[in-house]
Amino acid sequence: MAAPGRATLISRFNEMKSQGSPIVGGGAGTGLSAKCEEEGGIDLIVIYNSGRYRMAGRGSLAGMMAYGNANQIVMEMASEVLPVVKNVPVLAGVNGTDPFCMFDSFLDDLTRVGFAGVQNFPTVGLIDGTFRENLEATGMSYQLEVDMIAMAHRKGMFTTPYVFSEDDARAMTKAGADIVVCHLGLTTGGSIGAGTALTLEDCPEIVDRWASAAMEVREDVIVLVHGGPVAEPQDAEYVLRHTKHCHGFYGASSMERLPTERALTEQTRKFKSISFKA
Repeated sequence: MAAPGRATLISRFNEMKSQGSPIVGGGAGTGLSAKCEEEGGIDLIVIYNSGRYRMAGRGSLAGMMAYGNANQIVMEMASEVLPVVKNVPVLAGVNGTDPFCMFDSFLDDLTRVGFAGVQNFPTVGLIDGTFRENLEATGMSYQLEVDMIAMAHRKGMFTTPYVFSEDDARAMTKAGADIVVCHLGLTTGGSIGAGTALTLEDCPEIVDRWASAAMEVREDVIVLVHGGPVAEPQDAEYVLRHTKHCHGFYGASSMERLPTERALTEQTRKFKSISFKA
C-alpha cells in the first residue's frame, strides 16, 4: 500500500476534529496487532522498538535501554507490519538522538518502504533528574528529537511527536508537528504496567495546558493524550470530556498489551475448566 500523503491525513484528521470524532492511534508490536487494530477501525498506527519488547512480555521501558538498535528494529518490524496494513497510515518511531544515524537518508528510507510519517521514540523526554541533565549537557538532548521532527516535516512526512511539557509542545509545534501527543508517563495496569502515575483527575488540566502552549504557535494543531492512567476506553473518554483542546487518544500498551493479556489469560482458563469425564 502506498502511504497516504501528509495533506490527505491533515484533511482527514481536521475533519474528524471538527465533527468531534475522536482520533485514535495505536502502537503495534506485531503484524497481528496491526491487523486487528485496523479491523477495529483505528485511525493511525505507530511502530517502534518498545512494541517488540512489550509483546515479548517485557516492560515498554525496555525500549529506552541499550538492548538493541531502536532505528534498526523499526526497519525490521516494517516487513512484518506494513504488508498486512491495507488502508491505515503507519508511522515509524525514530530515535532522534542516535549519534550514528544519518537522518537525512534514514527518513528517506522510511518513506521508501511505506511509512507515512514519524514519531519521536525512544525519547529522552521520559528521562528526568541528573541523568537527563547529563544527557542534555553531552549532546543527547530532546532538541535533537525536535530537529528530527523538523527534518521529517520538511520532507513532507506526517509527524506526531510526544511532548512532556509546555515548552516541548511549543518546540514541536514550531518544528511542524501535525499532531502533538501529550505523554503522561508509562501506562498503568496489567502484568508489566507502571504501578504509580498521575491520577486520572489530574490529566485534563495538564493536557489542556500543554495543548494551549502548542496552540500559541499554531492554532490548528491536533492534540492527543497518551499514557499514565489513561489506559482504558473509559479513561480516554473521561479526558476527552473534561478537556477543551484534546482531540483523541494514542494507545500502545493499552491498545495491544492489556487486551492481549486479558484475552489469552481468559481463554486459557476456559480451556482449563473443560470437563470431559462422565
